[in-house]
Amino acid sequence: MSRINLRFVCAMLGKIHLLESVFMLPAVVVAWLCRETDLCPLLLSSGIMLAAGGLFLLAGRGADRRAIGRREGMLTVALTWTLLSFFGMMPLFIGGYVPNMTDAYFESMSGFTTTGATILTDVEALPHGILFWRSLMQWQGGIGIIVCTAALMPAFGGTVSQLFDAETSGITHEHFLPRVTQIAKRFFGLYLGLTLLLILLLRAAGPMSLFDAVNHALTTVSSGGYSTRNAGISHWHQPGVEYLLCFFMCLSATNITLLYFLIRRQWKKALGNTELRWFYTLTGVAVAITFAWLFFRRDGEGAELIFRKSLFQVTSLISTTGFRTADISTWGPFFTVVALFLMTVCGCAGSTSGGLKTGRFLILVKNMLNEFKRQMHPNAVISVRLREQVIPALVVQRVQTFAFVYMALLVAGCAVFLLDGLAFEDALGVTVSAISNIGPALGRFADGDFHALPLVSKWVYSFLMLTGRLEIFTVLTLLLPGFWKR
Repeated sequence: MSRINLRFVCAMLGKIHLLESVFMLPAVVVAWLCRETDLCPLLLSSGIMLAAGGLFLLAGRGADRRAIGRREGMLTVALTWTLLSFFGMMPLFIGGYVPNMTDAYFESMSGFTTTGATILTDVEALPHGILFWRSLMQWQGGIGIIVCTAALMPAFGGTVSQLFDAETSGITHEHFLPRVTQIAKRFFGLYLGLTLLLILLLRAAGPMSLFDAVNHALTTVSSGGYSTRNAGISHWHQPGVEYLLCFFMCLSATNITLLYFLIRRQWKKALGNTELRWFYTLTGVAVAITFAWLFFRRDGEGAELIFRKSLFQVTSLISTTGFRTADISTWGPFFTVVALFLMTVCGCAGSTSGGLKTGRFLILVKNMLNEFKRQMHPNAVISVRLREQVIPALVVQRVQTFAFVYMALLVAGCAVFLLDGLAFEDALGVTVSAISNIGPALGRFADGDFHALPLVSKWVYSFLMLTGRLEIFTVLTLLLPGFWKR
């Protein structure tokens, strides 16, 4: 195995940071238009990021683009999220809106990983430019900064494919277009189109201002969950808005490739997908169970309101968006079990959702059923099938390994949080929330407010957010000594 091509890594980081300094400019424009105190912090942060990009480019000058492999891709992606979370926190820290560096980094990492956990106790006190930057971080994190780079900077060419493979989530990728830059452009265009459509629909629904509609569209399509209001979506008490967001949260949790097929009117390819059917079936069953549970223990609420709360919270959890219209900590221990299941399985592979993914869960279930069959027919050759498609044994093995590592990380993270003083329910919920990039947890963190989390736990949570967003293996592989050996 050859030495890691660090010059190439630096060159890619340089281009990504230059691009990110441009992405911060819309927030600068918002701050300038609103004439608030965040103009200088945002402008200065954009300049710092621009300078960092230039330094990385100098360090990567003369990089050999032929000696590129998965190690370079994994290292670049992990460093991209880590460093951009550092530079992304600067407007918050320099402006004094979050004076603690730990909290500022936590907020920025939560944004770029689309987790939606926050340490801010009064969001409405922030200036408009900072609020827009928080939403923009999540919007970029949803589609993936690497995919954005591939779409907007085709000069990267084929070398960006290693980064694309390392960042995009899923079991297998269906290469329905010849070049990775073309795939990224179409994904980016579809993602942008969904965002613009939701902005228009939220404005048409009535209660939201244009600024609120833009921010919530950015954080809904990205499955992020940041809000511009302290009360979140419940600030408006508008059924039309809640149903609309439920629909788009489900779209965001759908494999973006299938959404592309739907737009191209390739109905069989999209609607015949097994994972898609299972995702919406699981969502529907969870809504029905939650509605029944709340209906029989209701406290003077009407059936429509109970159904809307059930639909919204189930959709928000399984899509890992994290919006809330109710306090789920008061829904009893039974719903806690339902919530943990939804927070673990989550949306489809190839979507903006985090978690185990419905596709992996489906393969695990089918392989488990096959094991029962093998007990009765030990000589039979039984394959895992999704409809007529046979899933290769190597893919099944990878899914099993992923599930094992996910559970091991869950146990390890929970143990650390317990040692740092959290109660068991809080520690379990916080760990699942971080690994699955959801935001809201259980117990006292059910509202997604993490300002009371201990100092060490905030850094552990940040690490788990990064690990979960990059599908676990990308980050953990970097910790192995063999990764760095020649």
